[in-house]
Amino acid sequence: MSTEAARRGPRALARQRRRRSAARFWQQYRTHRAGLLGLAALVLFALVALTAPLTVGSGVSDVTDAPGRPLEAPSGRFPLGTDRFGRDLLGLVVWGSRVSLLVGLLAAVLSVAIGAVVGISAGHFRGAYGTVLMRITDWFLVMPTLVLAIALATVMSRSLGTVVLAIGVTSWPTTARLVRAQTLAVESRPYIERARALGGGHWHVMTRHVLPNVMPLVLAQTTLMVSSSILAEATLAFLGLGDPTVVSWGGLLQDAREAGAVSAGDWWYLVPPGIAIALVALAFTLCGRAVESVLNPRLGVTR
Repeated sequence: MSTEAARRGPRALARQRRRRSAARFWQQYRTHRAGLLGLAALVLFALVALTAPLTVGSGVSDVTDAPGRPLEAPSGRFPLGTDRFGRDLLGLVVWGSRVSLLVGLLAAVLSVAIGAVVGISAGHFRGAYGTVLMRITDWFLVMPTLVLAIALATVMSRSLGTVVLAIGVTSWPTTARLVRAQTLAVESRPYIERARALGGGHWHVMTRHVLPNVMPLVLAQTTLMVSSSILAEATLAFLGLGDPTVVSWGGLLQDAREAGAVSAGDWWYLVPPGIAIALVALAFTLCGRAVESVLNPRLGVTR
């Protein structure tokens, strides 16, 4: 075998193993009907969000050039009616999917990343350092997440970055405790002792041995956290703590509340964004449960 072949051999073998693992994962995932339904819904929502500039245009949120009268009921021209400014609600719901999905994904990734770092560190360093980390985690765990997020969003500037940060830094404790438990289980295995005996340091053990074994748990937790993050973003926007310059589903509900849609009976102002939030949250939950069941068959999630 040549030098180049010897160098490419392990890489090719690693790629082949990853392809086989992905194929096994998809084969098992396909057996979960609820997971497939959630995945199909997410693909549909993603296509709607990505094609929004082509289907409804970026000017749909412009209040100075609204095409209809304020609070028009659904009709052939406006299938979901209009808002208090005369804007097409169907276009606003489609455009709002971009912000709601983006904020939910970014907040979930930030939350899971913080939880994974804290969990692996607390599980690997079991002395005073790990104890302090877990006490901090416990403090965040018992505090109401929504209250902390509202406090952060209140003292910081009103922007999408603030919403992402407020959700991400307040919702990581559950992930941290799960990852710590998995880290303790991994580090009790014999090959970890052999790695340390051969000179593997803390960074080597955590990144080369612990992290690959906790990644399935992190992936499943991410899919589950997205739905919670989308609901949290909608809640913050409904409370008036979101970015007022962008359109989101929670922001539409806030506008409907300010316009008195509940007392006036303007149901078309409330129902579409509410249903969109519920469907996306349900789709991510179904996908997360299916992923969790595939990666950990002992959970026995109903298919």
